Amino acid sequence: MLKKYDLRTKREEMVDITGLVEACLEESGVQEGICLVYCPHTTGAISVNENTDPAVQEDIFLALGENLPDNPNFSHLEGNSRAHLLSSLFGASQAFIIQDGRLLLGTWQGIYFLEFDGPRTRSFYVKILGDK
Repeated sequence: MLKKYDLRTKREEMVDITGLVEACLEESGVQEGICLVYCPHTTGAISVNENTDPAVQEDIFLALGENLPDNPNFSHLEGNSRAHLLSSLFGASQAFIIQDGRLLLGTWQGIYFLEFDGPRTRSFYVKILGDK
């Protein structure tokens, strides 16, 4: 099963997409397998992190700003080189184990779409592979 989702983002943010991915898994009926979440954008990413305390998201963007600031010497004409670098560092996809019809996530883990160059309308895909 392959499903596409669209979302509207802010300038930089982490959008919790865990519920959407879980709904896709439930719809698929797969009990054992793999779930792939993929971002087809060069200035967005997919990541896993804590889904309870929103301060974690703030801290992530604070640290990124301090350690990888925008640089006037970047050459990319669109002016969003930092967003491309962050996308490469985080990655375009994440794979998850499906066990007993559920994503095998840790207690505090959530799945996030990371936006580094918004606001934009973005897409991500969920591919479910496995046995029912």
